Amino acid sequence: MVLSVIKISHILERVGDYAKNIAKRSHVLSEMPPIDGAGMALKRMSATVEAMMKDALDSYIQRDAALAGDVRQRDLEVDQMYNALFREFLTHMMEDPRNITACMHLHFIAKNIERMGDHATGIAEQVIYLATGELPEEPRPKGESVPRMEGG
Repeated sequence: MVLSVIKISHILERVGDYAKNIAKRSHVLSEMPPIDGAGMALKRMSATVEAMMKDALDSYIQRDAALAGDVRQRDLEVDQMYNALFREFLTHMMEDPRNITACMHLHFIAKNIERMGDHATGIAEQVIYLATGELPEEPRPKGESVPRMEGG
């Protein structure tokens, strides 16, 4: 239990780092022309990840392996949303090079949100371990992969 708590606290600290990065990029974006459709898509993705994080933490409090397993499954939806946004941002950049700066900021925001979803899944996996004594044997469900772009 102690090791799981340490891992979960590290995960939550990392999620806070992502939130800080999103806030910085949002401030920069507030001074740029909006990219059509990006705001709603990011809000939808954020809401999904927020619900995953809430359920992951609730599953920890309740030691509910079934709820934690559900969180793991929902990560696939977040991956799919991220991949769609990645392609959408590329399209906006190719159509008008003036969109590149805003789209790159939006891309990194989307990537940070996607990583938060991965971290919610990591918490869920720790809950499964706490509740059952074993980590999940099957790999996490993953969406189609886009080229990895690190940054933050």
